[in-house]
Amino acid sequence: MIGLIAATLTTGSFLPQAIKVIKTKDTSGISLTMYMMSVVGVFLWFIYGLTIHDMALIIANGITFVLSAIILICKIRYK
Repeated sequence: MIGLIAATLTTGSFLPQAIKVIKTKDTSGISLTMYMMSVVGVFLWFIYGLTIHDMALIIANGITFVLSAIILICKIRYK
């Protein structure tokens, strides 16, 4: 139960930022390096989840990857 709550909160934490960036197109307060590292790291966790067939890792990191990739793409596009 604790793991489910933790995964929901950490994954969901990217949603408000993604919505804000999409709406405002303002990425000035976002670190490009941090989001590049985050997207790669989350993608690797997703791949690891696929490798060990862990649905919690696959779902949480799949969603987080999409949300953080959206933010990264916006950061690059709206520079």
